[in-house]
Amino acid sequence: MLTVPRIVDRPAVTYVALKADVTLPFDDQIPAILKRLFLHVENNQLKEAGPVFFKHNVINMPDIEMEFGVPVDHAIAPFKDFTSGVLPAGRYAETTYFGPYENLLTVNGVLIGWARQAGLIFDSEHNDGGEWFENRLEIYHNSPDEEPDPQKLQTTVTIKLRDNICH
Repeated sequence: MLTVPRIVDRPAVTYVALKADVTLPFDDQIPAILKRLFLHVENNQLKEAGPVFFKHNVINMPDIEMEFGVPVDHAIAPFKDFTSGVLPAGRYAETTYFGPYENLLTVNGVLIGWARQAGLIFDSEHNDGGEWFENRLEIYHNSPDEEPDPQKLQTTVTIKLRDNICH
């Protein structure tokens, strides 16, 4: 099930993330990445402040520069392939999907198609390396460890819209 796409205002969110370049499909890499992320959170005595997210920085299919992150109580200094900072506040195009992860590529496509039909412009830029996004997230509200029924997995796809557009 997919909620009707909509525009939402999202607040700024402090986070920590593991940066990685991945190639679709990368499902087999996720457990090790998340293990490293949560060990980093624990070692830095951070308090989780929200669900895990995958931030798509640059997309040049099938290659994606990503940050695998989690909201935390405060930012910390970058360390090796870990980063920390603030996800920007602003207007976002968003939809929430209930179902198995293998459908998320289609869910992203539905949201992008809806936004284009609505005349919305993402806060992104095209360059030789692909499309760079100011903030494009898949937010995982639960996981197969918590919810064994794949039809009950909940993921929000949200993409920041460009600010101050003049027509």
